[in-house]
Amino acid sequence: MESKNYGHHHPLLLLDEEQLINNQSGVADCSKCGEKVSAPCFSCAEYCEFYLHKVCAAAPLEINHPFHRDHPLVLMQKPPYSFGTYICDFCDKTCEKFFYHCPDLDFHIKCALFTFNIAENNLKELEHFVCQDPLVSTKNDDEELEEVRKCFGCWEPLANYTHISPYCGFNLHKKCAELPLELSNICHCQHPLVLQFNSERLSCKICKVTQKRGFVYGCSSCKLVFHIECLSPPLDLAIEDESHQHTFTRLLRRVPYICDACGIEGIYNAYICCTCNIMVHKRCTSLPRIIKSKWHDHCIFHKYFLRNDFKSSSCTICHDEVNPKHGSYSCSYCNIKFHLRCVTEEKGLYSVVSLENEYEISNGGLEILSDKSVESATCVFERNDAGEATKIKHFKHLHDLKLSPFVGGYENNCDGCMLPISEPFYYCLECVFFLHKVCAELPKVKHVWHHPCQQPLSLISNKAFCCGMCWHVSNAFAYECCKCETKICLRCMTAFTPGARTCLKHEHPLFFYRDYKGRCNACSLPTWAAFCCKDCNFVLHRGCFSLPITAHHKCDVHLLSLTDHDDNSYSESHYCDICEESRDPNCWFYHCAACDTSAHVGCVLGQYPFFKLGSIYEDKNHPHPLTIVNKIYYYPECDKCGKLCEDLALECSKSDCKYIIHWNCAASRSLQRWWEWLL
Repeated sequence: MESKNYGHHHPLLLLDEEQLINNQSGVADCSKCGEKVSAPCFSCAEYCEFYLHKVCAAAPLEINHPFHRDHPLVLMQKPPYSFGTYICDFCDKTCEKFFYHCPDLDFHIKCALFTFNIAENNLKELEHFVCQDPLVSTKNDDEELEEVRKCFGCWEPLANYTHISPYCGFNLHKKCAELPLELSNICHCQHPLVLQFNSERLSCKICKVTQKRGFVYGCSSCKLVFHIECLSPPLDLAIEDESHQHTFTRLLRRVPYICDACGIEGIYNAYICCTCNIMVHKRCTSLPRIIKSKWHDHCIFHKYFLRNDFKSSSCTICHDEVNPKHGSYSCSYCNIKFHLRCVTEEKGLYSVVSLENEYEISNGGLEILSDKSVESATCVFERNDAGEATKIKHFKHLHDLKLSPFVGGYENNCDGCMLPISEPFYYCLECVFFLHKVCAELPKVKHVWHHPCQQPLSLISNKAFCCGMCWHVSNAFAYECCKCETKICLRCMTAFTPGARTCLKHEHPLFFYRDYKGRCNACSLPTWAAFCCKDCNFVLHRGCFSLPITAHHKCDVHLLSLTDHDDNSYSESHYCDICEESRDPNCWFYHCAACDTSAHVGCVLGQYPFFKLGSIYEDKNHPHPLTIVNKIYYYPECDKCGKLCEDLALECSKSDCKYIIHWNCAASRSLQRWWEWLL
């Protein structure tokens, strides 16, 4: 390895600890690796704030690394990427300083040299660090911290095995620092397996999971890799599993099989329960029996086999079929099921539930009698013969609500989501208040898969907000994050609830796909995530999915209906009766059949279609309560800007006070609509 100092033209002085303290004007960072310097280190003799770790100063220009024999690692000053940073393929941290680079890998200087020493079995620099024993149990307060700390070698939790103290700067199991460079294993008898970086991002031949960073054992000739943990023989051939009542025993023969716990194919390291006649992956021997997932309101059970009485054979997340002969998670209360791989794919979206804290279990041990994890927003006073609640009290309304069947007409809007009433709903006998049945049944507190915070969201009302998903401003019901205070409207909340969704403009149920490339049937624009029909090629954006089925506008005395096709082939009729601009006949529009009025969706709905008009708004710049109004025919001048109030405005509730102001003049920037409709 050729060694050379570069990146600085002045002489460098070697400093001990006392000299470093006297030489620093503050905390100094190494000019190569960007980390805080410690003695012994080099400093510029001309006092130009240039410091180098001794290791970094001696860093060679090129390394032929035993863990990566395809290319040499070349020392570079700046990343060759447009965004100016890189992520180290060993420690997973971002940096923009000097680094070692090849076409497949990037490493911090210290990480490249550290792993080189591991490969050369030169571990003298770790001898003075104390090794810590694996943790038997972890307090709740430390769970998040322990989850973050992973071994840089195998990327398993650091606390699982004896490990080097993380204060040395490298999270590493002692066993991973002492791995042999080559080994022979029954999993691949043809060639020796070589310890290496997974530069080609291959999935493990045993568990089928791709580990992008750290070490793997691989065979370059056969293009396959094995995780360190998957190859490691267990301390005991029998595994006691808290989620299964019997002991799993390792099968010492290499046989292909389908795992009875997750339904995924396995080739090596099968574990069997002779009592239950099941065969599983090693990782599936410790599956949690009960979890609380952000994909569902109730807790869900893991079962090895399912009955055929579920209302759908599809996974609630990916919508592909769930084989009842293999393991999966399910909710018997809602009669739905999930692929194990889908519901446990992201660790931040679920948590393990203790049996005694969250539910009461029947004698059979698999059915939920009561789920204490969901708090209802209503109190039921009366039910009909079918068990349906007919009289309730919602905690966000003063009076009792009665259930009414939908009998046609769309004149009223739901006070929860602000969409037209179009299904069985609850109404108040004492005031003008309506709630869709589905909106009334939403819980007080809800975990959702589409919000990154771990904290739940709480139901709020009568507060102006901008939805964090659709960006519409409203003052109806919403869910607010207890941590970041992000609000999500009920339209988005119900639309993104997993399962089949109903669209009045399509005959089949729609399912949301997080990754779907196509074109929206409503606006003809490309989609990246969309609501799709499994029976035909019908696709909707999430914004188009929640469009009101009817809407009022001063251009017509009747209600305008959302229309998905234009029967008139005469091109001159394809224009908007509001803005008088041309209209794409292939896009959805609002139409009145009686008056032959047609208009763009955006022109009809305006800037703020989801505000509850007539509600009270408090403004610190005016002494009286203000009423939210939408002026249609009479346009007074705004008291702030002097322009006519032609859209949403705030009007003083005192009859003798003529104060009025545009909503955009009174509200903060975050509560103003700044984007345009796509239709």
